[in-house]
Amino acid sequence: MPFMKKILSNMIDSEAHEKRPPILASSKQDISPHITNVGEMKHDLCGCCAAFNNVTITYPVQKVLFRQQLYGIKTRDAVLQLRRDGFRNLYRGILPPLMQKTTTLALMFGLYEDLSCLLRKHVGAPEFATRGGVAAVLAGTTEAIFTPLERVQTLLQDHKHHDKFTNIYQAFKALKCHGIGVYYRGLVPILFRNGLSNVLFFGLRGPIKEHLPTATTHSAHLVNDFIGGGLLGAMLGFLCFPINVVKTRIQSQIGGEFQSFPKVFQKIWLERDGKLINLFRGAHLNYHRSLISWGIINATYEFLLRFI
Repeated sequence: MPFMKKILSNMIDSEAHEKRPPILASSKQDISPHITNVGEMKHDLCGCCAAFNNVTITYPVQKVLFRQQLYGIKTRDAVLQLRRDGFRNLYRGILPPLMQKTTTLALMFGLYEDLSCLLRKHVGAPEFATRGGVAAVLAGTTEAIFTPLERVQTLLQDHKHHDKFTNIYQAFKALKCHGIGVYYRGLVPILFRNGLSNVLFFGLRGPIKEHLPTATTHSAHLVNDFIGGGLLGAMLGFLCFPINVVKTRIQSQIGGEFQSFPKVFQKIWLERDGKLINLFRGAHLNYHRSLISWGIINATYEFLLRFI
């Protein structure tokens, strides 16, 4: 009898062991979806961090450039304006670009990768057409959703509006009475700028890096990414400069009739004596700012991408 009891006891323990769910397998099943989610969002996260890093470093330079675009003044005069405004106003208006850039660059990199994968699977088109063309334009178009943040940033940076509002909330409130459409002033130039710059950025980023010296260390990769992104950003910043000049003028207006892109461009052209060189006032500063900005963005993005 004791022998039979022992056999029955072993059988019961064996059945219980078989029914018991394996702890390690369960843990892996619980953790794997979270790992997958992080992997799916890594391009968005890297883009967001890259934008934050860039905006906080280059904002004062951007403010000088903004004054030149809006008023057609020289760099020295724009710097003197900022000095008169005082240090406490130097970072005035940084919240909208911080919110806008972190969101739009997260979308730019994330959507570009997602749409590229989607188009590769379902559309039988060449690699450059899907990745460098359609996906880049669609990502740029989606970024334009956040035009109201760019609009408010323009108003906060313009010293003519300093006495009207002091923060993003007051700026949004001041525009509210003019209707929803007023938040999207400058949408056409933004769509054109985003589409053009995204196509060229994603289409040329890889080929430029291939022509740089081969990187064998993390620091060498960082330098190459900074140089490649900086050169490309500087070129695009210069190419899109007249578009941004028109966009800035359109967005600096509160109320009044809506003016089309061609009409505003013609007005600025006449104001600046019909000379192309006057339309590019501030372009040299924009070139250097874009060189630094897109160098920081590209280097930060690629650096984080290797470790996430």
